[in-house]
Amino acid sequence: VGAFAVGGSIVIFIVGLEMVLGAEFFKGESEARAATVVPIAFPLIAGSGTLTTIISLKANYSYTPLLLGILANLIFVYLVLKSLRHIERVLGPSGLIAIRKFFGVILLAIAVKIFATNAHGLIK
Repeated sequence: VGAFAVGGSIVIFIVGLEMVLGAEFFKGESEARAATVVPIAFPLIAGSGTLTTIISLKANYSYTPLLLGILANLIFVYLVLKSLRHIERVLGPSGLIAIRKFFGVILLAIAVKIFATNAHGLIK
């Protein structure tokens, strides 16, 4: 699990960098092809990044806090998706960019924490 946590932290770090810098490091599939396979929102909410994060966090925390965090996140995502039009109107384009950069920095911090916690186990 330690190796998976380190690998996952690198993926999370890259996603955080993309959010902060506004750059795309990996080219995605064409939207038309991706939309036919799964709904567009699904990979963002419960895709490989989410699964990597959960497995990486499992390396450091027990099931109870992890499940409580998943439940809190589920409720938060539901509320955000439900009120997305209102949030977009209130924040505007520059507000959305600022929030994206803010959460990108948080994602970078989480990635560094997961990496630092698990990397020493690989070196031994």
